[in-house]
Amino acid sequence: MDNLKEKKLKDLLNFLQKDFPLVPEPFKILAKKFSLEEREIIEFLKNLKKRKIIRHFGATINSYKLGYITCLCATSLPEDKIKLAYEIAKFPEITHAYLREHELNFWFTVVTKSEKDLKEFCKNLEEKFQIKIKLFPTIKKFKVKAVFEI
Repeated sequence: MDNLKEKKLKDLLNFLQKDFPLVPEPFKILAKKFSLEEREIIEFLKNLKKRKIIRHFGATINSYKLGYITCLCATSLPEDKIKLAYEIAKFPEITHAYLREHELNFWFTVVTKSEKDLKEFCKNLEEKFQIKIKLFPTIKKFKVKAVFEI
């Protein structure tokens, strides 16, 4: 890849983290803006996803504005049951999940419609996987916009 094209693709990635054209054909707008082909941009992004350089490319919904609640949760998984983390993380209510070196070694974020649904969801997980979940409800939300300048 030549230096000019590499610079254009880096500029594109920086732009995409901050702004995305909300129009019927966004890649056409991006292609024009960065002097690239639509197909080239789409393939570039697919390749980054395939190589696991990016995990997600799409809208992030503000669950609070839709009336949902989120809660940080944690549990202690015995070493021989760490694989349960991968099963638990597959539930659609779980948006983030992390294994940590700590007594509470599995942390995850749950999104539900209500506090009642949250408690019921966690109770079902506890029963199904024979674990005890600690809930750390949101007191105040701080939204940090992560932009990685490339």
